[in-house]
Amino acid sequence: MIIKMFVGLLSGITASMGLGGGFVLMIYLTTIAGVDQMDAQGMNILFFLPIALISICMHIKNKLIDAKPLASSMIFGVIGVFVGIGVAFLFQVYWISKLFALLLLIFGTKELFHKKS
Repeated sequence: MIIKMFVGLLSGITASMGLGGGFVLMIYLTTIAGVDQMDAQGMNILFFLPIALISICMHIKNKLIDAKPLASSMIFGVIGVFVGIGVAFLFQVYWISKLFALLLLIFGTKELFHKKS
């Protein structure tokens, strides 16, 4: 129970700061809790939605978000979710987990070697 609380707290904090709380949650769910990839991704999305809403509200309140591109970003984000769900149902869980690992490797490598301008 304490591990679950710690993972939830760490995921919430890192997600609110934009540091990848979903990554923490996905690793926990798939490796420690034994949840399969598809279910873990669904839980991750459900976890992300309230955190994202709270973060957006806080950033708007602090005038850190330009509202103009926000609507189009949200619309295309929702469209992307449905496209992703459709694509996910085309593949077996085995291949989805491999694709997820590949994406993490690509983006992690990019971040590791990316120089800020």
